Amino acid sequence: MSKKPETKGIKLNPKKGQHILKDRNIIKRQIEYAELTGSETVLEIGPGLGALTFPLSNKAKKVVAIEMDRKLYSYLKDKVPENVELINADVMKIDFPKFDVVVSNLPYQISSPVTFKLLEYEFERAILMYQKEFADRMVATSGDSGYSRLSVNIYYKADCKVLKKVPKGAFNPIPKVDSAIVKLIPRPSPFEVKDEKLFFQVVEALFSQRRKKIKNTVASFMERKLKLKNKEKIRAFTKNLPHSEDRVDLLRPEEFGVLSDTIYDFTFDTPQ
Repeated sequence: MSKKPETKGIKLNPKKGQHILKDRNIIKRQIEYAELTGSETVLEIGPGLGALTFPLSNKAKKVVAIEMDRKLYSYLKDKVPENVELINADVMKIDFPKFDVVVSNLPYQISSPVTFKLLEYEFERAILMYQKEFADRMVATSGDSGYSRLSVNIYYKADCKVLKKVPKGAFNPIPKVDSAIVKLIPRPSPFEVKDEKLFFQVVEALFSQRRKKIKNTVASFMERKLKLKNKEKIRAFTKNLPHSEDRVDLLRPEEFGVLSDTIYDFTFDTPQ
């Protein structure tokens, strides 16, 4: 049985997403993309061995680095400069301190939940490393093969751009896939919906059954998720839905919003 790779005496576990960026040119490019002025507090998630942390500390007023792995935290805690606040915690279980910019090579296993957690906070911009396939889905548009729930939800929350592909050889240990650097800028949604929670539920339901016609998926959603009982009334309603005969891959994000609002009006404004 082969041993897990070691870096600076620390055993790294690829199964936990512990791939350390070793290419200094890419690290330099990430920091350039962040456009730091020296006045910002930068949030870093998963600092690992500090490949980004130390150069970030030279450019930022303060760095808040959150590391869940106890061994990596212990390795860093006595080495980071005074303007780095190192926190040993699970990022999904804590509230983030105030920050202005995010620069992180994210643990890929939590790419989606940590991204949407970040977008619950106010900040200026984020420069984030993702698996390339995930990054491509973030920016996919209707009709693209990678168009997904992620694509719609990101579009609703932020401007998103893939800045640079990063080959897998830039990491140690080498992962199985290439990565990409993404720029994320929070902004108000380009369209309004009557109920955000319902909107996200509708998007999730439709993409979970992407091969079905929209009317069939919506009918099932209204019966199971919204607990509506009058099946005959639901079937009559879904026949007249916008895009009722279409499949989800061709709907633009704004059209998901129209569908969501139509369902909202029927469900909450019409006696059942």
